Amino acid sequence: MSGETLLLTVEEAGLRLDKWLAEQLDGMTRSSIQNLIQAGLVTCGGKPLAKSAKLSPGDEVTVTLPKLTQPDIEPEQIPLDIVYEDEDLLVVNKSKGMVVHPAPGNQTGTLVNALLSHCGDSLSGINGVARPGIVHRIDKDTSGLLIVAKNDFSHVRLAKQIQAHTFTREYSAVVYGIVKQERGIVDQPIGRHPVERKKMAVLPDSLSARNAVTHFEVTDRFEGFTQLRLRLETGRTHQIRVHMASLGHPVAGDPVYGPKKVITALHGQCLHAGLIGFVHPRSGEYLEFEAPLPDYFTDFLRKLRKL
Repeated sequence: MSGETLLLTVEEAGLRLDKWLAEQLDGMTRSSIQNLIQAGLVTCGGKPLAKSAKLSPGDEVTVTLPKLTQPDIEPEQIPLDIVYEDEDLLVVNKSKGMVVHPAPGNQTGTLVNALLSHCGDSLSGINGVARPGIVHRIDKDTSGLLIVAKNDFSHVRLAKQIQAHTFTREYSAVVYGIVKQERGIVDQPIGRHPVERKKMAVLPDSLSARNAVTHFEVTDRFEGFTQLRLRLETGRTHQIRVHMASLGHPVAGDPVYGPKKVITALHGQCLHAGLIGFVHPRSGEYLEFEAPLPDYFTDFLRKLRKL
């Protein structure tokens, strides 16, 4: 039983199939890609490919995406702040504290539970039954905008924009300390922390780390804190949080990468995905949406201005 079939053309020589597909389908998890390969659903010239297969320019790789089976995830009527919606996608302003997709310890109350109630069966299946429609994520305690694909056509084309760095994502953050330069770029690869496996880290000498680029600009300074506007060029796990911590300016309230004495009133990092922009996968029109700073963020800024 199969769903949509994708035809992808190789442009560079010598790339391993699994790594190349991970770059082509950036919105798809590596485990999902490996499962497709193992199931014989990735072929070239009609022949199934091994994950270690080396590709040549001009190769046409066919990827058959399995139909999205009904997940064991219960739809829940959770209110959603939907900024935009059409037949192909929707843009959601996620609240702080909401998990994007179910995982051990968070099986209910997630964005996916809410999406299944709102959209029914109309969600893309590329990332499997646990993550229907999810093209990219933001952390549980990060608020703001993310895009959801209603079909595989949209999912693949949106994921390619993320991979090509044409997908605009801007954040607002308050970080510890005074950032002296007005603007800058952090270009440091990020990978899994070698000891604390639940954390990510800047790993400049690791072959397993993936390139990560964050642009930042100062928007305000306070006593002991700086407000920043940040733009993602790549979208690695915890990217902003890891990059800013590597500069000695972790995000305020961050319980993982910040100082041991956490600002508990923030209930997590002071980080908001305030702007998202992309080319609509069907119409080709560039769309851009903004979400205002939420109350927790503006309340914290008011306190800083009174210091």
